Amino acid sequence: MNRTKHLKVAISAGYMPGKTGGVAQATIGLIHALGQLDDGFEEYTIVVRSQAELDWLEPYTGPNQRFAIRLQSSEPRERNSLKRALRPLARYIRSFVGTNSNSWHWPEIPVSDGFYESLGCDIVHFPHQMFILCALPTIFNPHDLQHLHYPQFFTVSNIAWRETLYPGGCRFAHTVVVASQWIKDDIIQQYHVSADKVQVIPWGAPTIAYPEPSQEYLLTVKHRYQIEQPFAFYPAVTWPHKNHIGLLEALAYLRDERGLIVRLVCTGSRDEPFWAHIKKRLDELRLWPQVKFLGFIPEKDLRAIYQLSEFVVMPTLFESDSFPIYEAWLEGTPVACSNVTSLPDQVKDAALIFNPNDLEGMADAIAQMAKNLELRQKLSNRGYQRLNNFDWKRTGKAYRAVYRRAAGYSLSKEDQRLLSWDWMREPKKEVEDQL
Repeated sequence: MNRTKHLKVAISAGYMPGKTGGVAQATIGLIHALGQLDDGFEEYTIVVRSQAELDWLEPYTGPNQRFAIRLQSSEPRERNSLKRALRPLARYIRSFVGTNSNSWHWPEIPVSDGFYESLGCDIVHFPHQMFILCALPTIFNPHDLQHLHYPQFFTVSNIAWRETLYPGGCRFAHTVVVASQWIKDDIIQQYHVSADKVQVIPWGAPTIAYPEPSQEYLLTVKHRYQIEQPFAFYPAVTWPHKNHIGLLEALAYLRDERGLIVRLVCTGSRDEPFWAHIKKRLDELRLWPQVKFLGFIPEKDLRAIYQLSEFVVMPTLFESDSFPIYEAWLEGTPVACSNVTSLPDQVKDAALIFNPNDLEGMADAIAQMAKNLELRQKLSNRGYQRLNNFDWKRTGKAYRAVYRRAAGYSLSKEDQRLLSWDWMREPKKEVEDQL
């Protein structure tokens, strides 16, 4: 490997916490992991859109990282060549909309205006769903294709935007990175992308970068939010696929049919249109006495609430993988979660799983978690052990290997091993490689 020349990587951050859910958490985790690697020759330029974003990310950076602020928020529109390349997608959206009108305004892939090329970097990484066509090799994280599985949760314009950026990004990027094999298979099937182009790199618990709360701070958080124990915890933005309404209906069922009151604390942004539907259902089910929605809370408080909770419940309908599950395991908190998409691969035997579309099945799982201390202890132990399979340092090194490959650098044996290893599905491979 040529170590005489530093590999310079631009990472387009561009997301603030509070609204973007796991994307912001992934950004924190990745930047923090890369900043701790001191055995390489990489330099990272983190592109942000404001001083506020810089201030948010700076505590998680390392000596090999610097910032560049991109003040311009819009990109020039795409050229006709890409319009022609993506024209088949326009027909798909027009059929979804129910019109063949030429007045339909089709979104277009943005093209770099030269900003990214001016940074003096060798490659550009978009660790989020926004893709910009550059003259440099690019790495793209589409995260998931939920809009094709649950189009009812998206506006037509949002589907059109995704169906421009996602397949375009998957086509033009050097490497597409996803967090699970389930999402890789979905992208290959939906967009006919070569399997060799899609790299699986699992995440870890982003909250490991946050300060660990003391016992005194746990009491402070409990009193600040007026939390009554015991309680179940669900950290999620109030998007439809997070299935808050299904969870509320399961709690009402337990109360009305089984006489079991389970308190619930929810965190995550409420600045979403679907929050109004959740609030209305809370009123209809008369659940306010046992349910609290705290909104977005500081990172240190989040770790405290995990520790204060009795268990975490994840009734989501769709996930690429789940950061809250990793975060719960970090705090030794047992987990009950949906049996959808990549979650069974992620949890193995370290969570109690249920069908999120089966109200009584979800209620049964919640009741078991609330009433069975032995089960909670078993899942807590298994979760803590399972988390050992997800190491942010390993994740950072795997991304670094992707950067090296995209820039044309030769790969070390460690790089090659990491890019051939899906440690979500094959956690024992590391041990086997050492035998």
